[in-house]
Amino acid sequence: MTGELLRERRGAVLIVRLNRPEARNALNVALIDGIGRAMLDAENDPEIRAVVLTAAGDRIFCSGMDLREFASGGGGTASAEGMAGFMRLAQGELAVPVVGAANGTAVGGGLELLLGCDVIVAAETAKFGLPEVKRGLYPAGGGTNIGTRIPLAIALEMTMTGDPIEARRAFELGLVNAVAAPERVLDTAVEIAERIAGNAPLALAAIKELVRLAVTDATRAAERNKDLQASVFSSQDAIEGAAAFVEKRKPVWTGR
Repeated sequence: MTGELLRERRGAVLIVRLNRPEARNALNVALIDGIGRAMLDAENDPEIRAVVLTAAGDRIFCSGMDLREFASGGGGTASAEGMAGFMRLAQGELAVPVVGAANGTAVGGGLELLLGCDVIVAAETAKFGLPEVKRGLYPAGGGTNIGTRIPLAIALEMTMTGDPIEARRAFELGLVNAVAAPERVLDTAVEIAERIAGNAPLALAAIKELVRLAVTDATRAAERNKDLQASVFSSQDAIEGAAAFVEKRKPVWTGR
């Protein structure tokens, strides 16, 4: 695929790259639609076991909403499919694991994109912020959930001042999982994605859902755990995992 969104396969990992460097990779309608479609395609392709979300350029991951398009009222609307996929990513609801590779600064909707990822690798030069309040807005695309990732006091400070934090501080707070030199961000993210992709798909989907849910709704998480335990522990992959352990070989997952 060419244009504002690029896709690349590396084995079982799909790399999705925002490709509007001239516009600081700002999220316009076409890019939102492309991201959403790519995520749904990855979720529905059994050969894709993990996604890495990154961007073109070496300074900006994503500057958030395309304010020029927003102010002009142009751009139309994303397709129902594209918007559904984009919202599933933003809300952390995709079954496929997603690793964010923040090659540069992520603010506003850019940081919200990363909050939808399960693991985040950041360039040591990157900054992260939610500046919507400075524009008379608030981070309605998932940014107000940042308190599920970092301490409440810091979450309130970031959202109420709109001021950014640097990559090292983001790492110390647990907002990002690793910090790397800019030229190593993508490779580091792919390495993590490959380690994730080597594990059982059904178990990964269950873990992703339950760990996220436990933070926001412990009661619902306990209920879902009963359902998921019954299906995952009786799956063919569970039998394969045990057999591979006994036979001292690498398991072959089927996602069933």
